[in-house]
Amino acid sequence: MSNAGEAPIQPTTKAGRKQWTGLAVLILPVLLVSLDMQVLSYALPFISGELRPSSAQLLWIVNIYPFVLAGLLLTMGSLGDRIGRRRLLMLGAVVFGLASVMACLATGPALLIATRALLGLGGATLMPSTLSLIRSMFSDDGQRRIAIAVWTGAFAAGAILGPLLGGVLLEHFWWGSVFLVNLPVMALLLILAPPLLPESKAEKPGRFDLLSAALSLAAVLPAVYGIQRMAEDGVSALPVVVFLAGLGIGWYFLRRQRSLTEPLLDVTLFRDRVFSASVATSVLAIFSLVGSGLFTSQYLQMVLGYGPLKAGLWALPAAGAALISSAAAPLLARFIRPGVVVTGGLVVAAAGYGVLSQLHAGSGVGVLALGTVVMASGITLVMTITSDLVIASAPADRAGSVSGLSQTATEFGGAFGVAILGSIGTAVYRYDVARQVPAGLSHEAVGSAKDTLGGALETARHLPARSGAHLVDAAREAFAHGLRVASWTAAGLLLAMAVTSMVLLRHARPAAPGTAADEEPEATGAGAGVGGPSSTERGRA
Repeated sequence: MSNAGEAPIQPTTKAGRKQWTGLAVLILPVLLVSLDMQVLSYALPFISGELRPSSAQLLWIVNIYPFVLAGLLLTMGSLGDRIGRRRLLMLGAVVFGLASVMACLATGPALLIATRALLGLGGATLMPSTLSLIRSMFSDDGQRRIAIAVWTGAFAAGAILGPLLGGVLLEHFWWGSVFLVNLPVMALLLILAPPLLPESKAEKPGRFDLLSAALSLAAVLPAVYGIQRMAEDGVSALPVVVFLAGLGIGWYFLRRQRSLTEPLLDVTLFRDRVFSASVATSVLAIFSLVGSGLFTSQYLQMVLGYGPLKAGLWALPAAGAALISSAAAPLLARFIRPGVVVTGGLVVAAAGYGVLSQLHAGSGVGVLALGTVVMASGITLVMTITSDLVIASAPADRAGSVSGLSQTATEFGGAFGVAILGSIGTAVYRYDVARQVPAGLSHEAVGSAKDTLGGALETARHLPARSGAHLVDAAREAFAHGLRVASWTAAGLLLAMAVTSMVLLRHARPAAPGTAADEEPEATGAGAGVGGPSSTERGRA
């Protein structure tokens, strides 16, 4: 029986074979976009050799894709609410496929930068469309949670397996193959989406505010750019000013949303503790996942000396752990409060970082593999539950914009992970190398050795054997020291977030089987459950 003053819980329609087959179709673009974020890294030396980009152009080839992706996620999610999420998904697939062909045929760095920007545009339409379609296809809480677990597992596995795919392709084909692999996936999506995916959009979407869309892009791009530049070049005036400008535009964007009848982003969603805490936890989870990837790939290749393919193969254990963890998440959420599951996942992830904090240059691959497996298990568990909490808390007619917001937040989390953990590791590395560099080196050689581990290894090749070996050993141990300090930092942040999540998510609870979030009103906002208040109950300021 329901409590006095509460509406009875209503049964919902269970998803059938068509919906689950449709989920398999939705996984295709998720896996591809996630892979595309990582697969380019191993192709950069080949691109540099053939297209001869300047150092600035090479940075733009790498960064323009996540910049555009992050800047347009919120806008594209809101657009999908208006024109139809399946339609937007298919349009994005066309753009992504065409941009992939153009990228592999690029004859110069400028064209490759432009096509990478188009890939970011296509990716920005794909991610929020998939998550919002899951929201409309799976109205039952338990089934939706399983669907989101599959979605999260595919995203995490794609991010981890990207280097492996890049290594396999570059072992046998030219660098353009890392883009051509997108085509069959996009073609399959275009063929299967119409019969298997329902069209879904808001009943009364309202006017699309072009100024808000422009402000969203103008806020996210400089903010992410500033973070990336500070991560690469250290803190200086230009990236700080650009970052602050992005924050200022973002403040004006949020202020404008509060004054609109039909905003691009419903800022009143943040009054829900469950929603706000879930978004914040997702940001920190991606922060740690991307930050760890920055170190582990370099450790495998430049400390242990593995080639791209062998290094990629050692990503398989973590990918397997991510898939198992995402599958376990909905089972745990049936019996345990989401706040407890999220807190447990954060503690497990912190334990993984604790293992990574024991790495030395001579530790071998076993410690690294164990640490990444434990860390990936915890992070995937957290991401699965928080993704469900975010999407279930949103009114159905704003599923696209909320999905876009969720993905934008994760992009910021990844950028901050690279910037903060990367800066910590770099600072420790430079301090240690400066103390251990062999005497008699030129100022230029010392600067190259202190800059990056790759620079130190290259410098050592031109030194006498004894001095070169000493520099290599010192640089590798300095890098491992930086990894340890960054790992302790990440572990501390995850444990702090675990305590915060336990408090803020204490009212979130497992929903009864066969119920839908929108049909389970709550007595108070602070006591919102997994589903949160329905769209009719959530007033706008």
